[in-house]
Amino acid sequence: MLSLGAVVKVLFHYRCGDWLRRRFAELGAEGLEVAVCDGGDEAGFRRLLADTEVLWHVLTPVTADHLAAAPRLRLVQKIGVGVNTIDLEAAAARGIAVCNMPGTNSRAVAEMTLLLMLACLRRLVVFDSLTRRGEGWDWPLSLEGELGELAGRTVGLAGMGAVPRLLAPVLDAMGAEVIYTARHRHEDVPWRWCEKGELLARAEILSLHLPLTPETAGWLDGRAMAAMRPGAILINTARGGLVDEAALLRNLDSGRIAAAGLDVFAEEPVAPDHPLLAMETVVCAPHIAWFTTGTVARSLEVAVENCRRLADGRPLLHRVV
Repeated sequence: MLSLGAVVKVLFHYRCGDWLRRRFAELGAEGLEVAVCDGGDEAGFRRLLADTEVLWHVLTPVTADHLAAAPRLRLVQKIGVGVNTIDLEAAAARGIAVCNMPGTNSRAVAEMTLLLMLACLRRLVVFDSLTRRGEGWDWPLSLEGELGELAGRTVGLAGMGAVPRLLAPVLDAMGAEVIYTARHRHEDVPWRWCEKGELLARAEILSLHLPLTPETAGWLDGRAMAAMRPGAILINTARGGLVDEAALLRNLDSGRIAAAGLDVFAEEPVAPDHPLLAMETVVCAPHIAWFTTGTVARSLEVAVENCRRLADGRPLLHRVV
């Protein structure tokens, strides 16, 4: 059994406002003392790690050096699903458990994915900018043939995990044809499975829902983009490393890919001078698809329960390492 103190010291490694701090303060009744460190504060992070028993990890990578600086650490709890930002081998070598929480942010990500699809189809970034400048009524007539609807489009989903399972019925209800690719056909879903090549050739909107692994890194590279249907739209709310960004830039510039909705980038935070951010055909967000009040509530339920289980020596939920 793990010997934790009467109060479990937790470190939340992400930026935090008053609303979330109040939620954390309420967890004192659960026997949790939650400290907060901004993801960009490396010195503060290392200082707080020295006394941390449970790390609530969001996005900033957790390295072997970080784990070595945390002698009391017993659990890295991912707030979300992807654990590619955690050194799993180093955690295993130290006997530090790693858990994630599948499903807690799926609804939020599914809704954000739909939002990005619609924003790309309706060129929302362009019209927002024009309207704010008082030029909305004089919008460029060159856009006349570019403003589309979701109904009647073929939407290709790469992956059939929790997010696409929530998203696909909504797309269907809005009149889209849904197809998907995955490592294998899922007999429990009604959507049409196809090979990657067919998905790329047919999809008018391609939405990525894959984990970032050595096998999926660069899944959508220049060769794959060349196989896409001309004028398709790309949506990525999964991981930036799935996409060859230089190839995406070239294809957007040529118009072969009509637009992209990106919540994730290969390097995060994305640099303000990144050329993708300068393109009017790109709708972007700072890896925020997962964050809603609903996600926070569901995530805290799992995170607090795993702290209880750690303190009691019981099996942890959704253990990865």
